[in-house]
Amino acid sequence: MSSLRFDATFPSDSPLLEPGPDQRWTTWPASSPTQRGPLPYPEWVVTEAGAFDTELGIVKTGKEADLYLIERAVPGTTGTLLAAKRYRSTHHSDFHRSGSYEEGRVMRNTRDVRAVGRKSAHGRSVAAGHWAASEFAALSLAWRSGVPVPYPVQVSDTEVLMEFIGDGRAAAPRLAQSRLHGGELADAYRQVVEILTAFARAGFAHGDLSPYNLLEHHGRIVVIDLPQIVDVAANPQGMDFMYRDVINVSTWFARRGLDNDPESVFADLVAAMW
Repeated sequence: MSSLRFDATFPSDSPLLEPGPDQRWTTWPASSPTQRGPLPYPEWVVTEAGAFDTELGIVKTGKEADLYLIERAVPGTTGTLLAAKRYRSTHHSDFHRSGSYEEGRVMRNTRDVRAVGRKSAHGRSVAAGHWAASEFAALSLAWRSGVPVPYPVQVSDTEVLMEFIGDGRAAAPRLAQSRLHGGELADAYRQVVEILTAFARAGFAHGDLSPYNLLEHHGRIVVIDLPQIVDVAANPQGMDFMYRDVINVSTWFARRGLDNDPESVFADLVAAMW
């Protein structure tokens, strides 16, 4: 976990500490236990109510959400870098995620369901919050299941705070950016198959797995972008999503010169589910 020293200096006896530019009070105290990551919390998670969140810049923009880098720290102490994924409302985004991912899921509040269907301002806000909550729940499930994902720190409205995977302020590269070929990719392929297997044992498929949502950090493969995670048993197309995940990554490795057998991998995943 990367960390930085909090830039500002604050006298220990200062009676009035207020967030400065690009800062806010930590949102941790306002979150409920269900909005926080799985127990036990990693040691680097900052839980003090007196901490500030300092915005350090944008890491990546996307069609559905933007990823920001923030530091959470108690003034005068070493802080922790976090990735803040903020979903935009469908009014301000190019959000066209297929409804097939949603099969088997239930939105309990009927008023919200109607608002989303009408695409009202409230509905757009609900949709963004729904995807943030879905990603947080998926990350929490994956973490508990032993899938290498960024630790989900908390969710608040349309923002998911998670572990920042990278060095200093530089995010880890995506597997698609790797320059390795052939046998050099054997260990990465093994890890990807283990990721697929861990999802299958938990009864889920990533649903959109590709080298573009797999990070490579010092030889370790970490999977990201999970809001569309699919319950294979509950979703009528669950097996199709799982198979597509296998084909997507298998094709990429094959193009990079690493022979592999996607049909054998898929058969093993089906067996792992039962």
